[in-house]
This record gives sequence, structure tokens and C-alpha cells, in this order.
Amino acid sequence: MRHRKSHKILDRKKAPRESMLNNLATSLILYEKIVTTEAKAKALRPVVEKLISKGRVKSVHAKQQLNRFLQDKKAVQKTLDVLGPKYKDRKGGYTRIIKIGGQRVGDGAKMAQIELV
Repeated sequence: MRHRKSHKILDRKKAPRESMLNNLATSLILYEKIVTTEAKAKALRPVVEKLISKGRVKSVHAKQQLNRFLQDKKAVQKTLDVLGPKYKDRKGGYTRIIKIGGQRVGDGAKMAQIELV
């Protein structure tokens, strides 16, 4: 039973799921807008929100925490230098999910666009 389990499994084991979310978060921070499936976008939202909240405080500890998660040093620097000051006064809700309405050709998965507000 999955009572009170808050995270989505996405039909993957733990390590591949975390790696996929790391890569999606890195891409979203670098490009500020990506197209993915609805399920992945909904699983990615809390991950990115926590990363941006850590980036609001520019410190060595925040940089170390971001380095543990993000794959690219440019993404870490962008989070600390650009996104942190941009969302300094905002208390949350840094991302927006827009349902595209189309379906992926291969498997018919519903597609969505996740972007930074």
C-alpha cells in the first residue's frame, strides 16, 4: 500500500528516477522552459522549487547543496546569480505547468511545458 507516500515513482527505480529529475532540473534552470510529459513535470515542480529557494541565499553552503544536485556548474551559477535575486521577494510558486494538449507520437503520453515564472 502506498499510504502517505508523497513522491511519484514514474515507473523507475530510485537511482534512475533521481538521475532523471536531476537532468530535468538542470535543463529547466539553464533554458527556463522545457517540454516533457505531464507526470514528469508534476514530479519536477517541487524539486525545482526547493532548488530555487536554496539559491535565494547566496552562500557557500547553498552552493555546495546545489552542486550536489545539479549536473552543470553553469546551472548552479545561474541559480545563485540570476534566479536567486529574481525571486528574492517571492515566497514560492516559481514554476508554471502548461498542458500542451498534444500527445507524444510513440506512446500517447500527454505533454506539458514547464517554465519558470
